[in-house]
Amino acid sequence: MTDIMVPARKPARPHFSSGPCAKPPGYSPEKLATESLGRSHRAKIGKSRLAHCIDLMREVLQLPDTHRIGIVPGSDTGAFEMAMWTMLGARPVTTLAWESFGEGWVTDAVKQLKLDPTVLRADYGQLPDLSQVDWSNDVLFTWNGTTSGVRVPNGDWIAEDREGLSFADATSAVFAYDIPWDKIDVATFSWQKVLGGEGGHGVLILGPRVVERLESYTPSWPLPKVFRLTKGGKLTEGVFKGETINTPSMLAVEDAIFALEWAKGLGGLEGLKARSDANAAALDKIVAERDWLGHLAADPANRSKTSVCLTVEGADTDFIKKFAAVLEKEGAAFDIAGYRDAPAGLRIWCGATVDTADIEALGPWLDYAYAVTKNG
Repeated sequence: MTDIMVPARKPARPHFSSGPCAKPPGYSPEKLATESLGRSHRAKIGKSRLAHCIDLMREVLQLPDTHRIGIVPGSDTGAFEMAMWTMLGARPVTTLAWESFGEGWVTDAVKQLKLDPTVLRADYGQLPDLSQVDWSNDVLFTWNGTTSGVRVPNGDWIAEDREGLSFADATSAVFAYDIPWDKIDVATFSWQKVLGGEGGHGVLILGPRVVERLESYTPSWPLPKVFRLTKGGKLTEGVFKGETINTPSMLAVEDAIFALEWAKGLGGLEGLKARSDANAAALDKIVAERDWLGHLAADPANRSKTSVCLTVEGADTDFIKKFAAVLEKEGAAFDIAGYRDAPAGLRIWCGATVDTADIEALGPWLDYAYAVTKNG
């Protein structure tokens, strides 16, 4: 092991976790606005900052006025389950699953809501046949599978004349891809992914067809208070103006505002996409130069540009744990072991808050960790 060369340069910010993700470059807690801290979120200052956060998300996402944005509890999971519990059951359901979070929505639909959905599955690294989706159904899918590194290539497969609603878990996709909002009825995400924000809060985006569903359909199961989006048969519009259902962390809100204002400074969505694309390209070059590394997502058209999942020749779960531990001990890379339910491998976040120079600096350290682990 003493003959293995230690790389000379480390990534300046070795934060490659796929959630919570790296903070934006230049971030420090001292830079956050603090006027809303210690105040009620229902006071004028709290409501104005929540509304400002919503306005920034709309601007950076280039979201049309037809769609509402609400800040809700429970991170992306809470937001997606809120949509499922309040809207499903009105018509048949199709669920798509090619990684663990998609499988989670299948479990909710089958075991919790007992909906008997049509389930279209694919193995890790693959996509199901999207042409088989019946758009007379409500359809649930992840835009970008965080634990498999597989994404839908675009929105062309979503029917314009769909009868059902499209539900997109977009937590690793928003702020990194062009989302065709006219094809999306429900989208959810968390600040902790592409924005590098704090966890615990979800964002729920509703298209105009969803309002009709919410106001005309009442599910047969009970709804917890934190899921309720209507009152007296009408949409609770305040939720989409910063009047949150339960108490938010104003510190987390200010953290998200910092990230969104940073994104605006890059040129908004185009700047964020450019950074993510550059990071994914730099990592792809690293993979191409090493015969022991590969992409779990074989098809480049379906390969994530944010949560990139890699295969390691001959590696099992124990090998990957040791591999990741070597890098963490050296302070060269944190949290890059693949997701626990995924095939043994690496997962490296390439979203916009990561600097391309840090991805480039990671290559020699992957070689080092591989050699140390093999010879360990």
